[in-house]
Amino acid sequence: MLDNYFAILLFVLVGLAVGVGPILIGGGIGWALGLLKPDSEKNSPYECGFEAFEDARMKFDVRYYLVAILFILFDLEIAFLFPWAVVLDQIGAFGFWAMVLFLAILVVGFAYEWMKGALEWE
Repeated sequence: MLDNYFAILLFVLVGLAVGVGPILIGGGIGWALGLLKPDSEKNSPYECGFEAFEDARMKFDVRYYLVAILFILFDLEIAFLFPWAVVLDQIGAFGFWAMVLFLAILVVGFAYEWMKGALEWE
């Protein structure tokens, strides 16, 4: 009976070894070789090669979020297009026209955003 659970036990042990092992090895090597020596250069803030010049909690322009949302929207559109293209021969004309309607709604929304000037940076 316990033979049935051996594979699960082995899976859990390997998972723990892969997850916890590198942490223990990294910490142990750093401690043993003395690599954990703080230095002013090591502890200095680093962001893209220069010192931070503003507060991290500064407000972003709304257009930044709008472009991000549009990217996610069109990225999800592509995620829907791949499975649709695979089963297009099985779903027939109804599936084709449903996707045409879906794409038309997205194009109308994109055209609206473009005409409102939401995608232009000053």
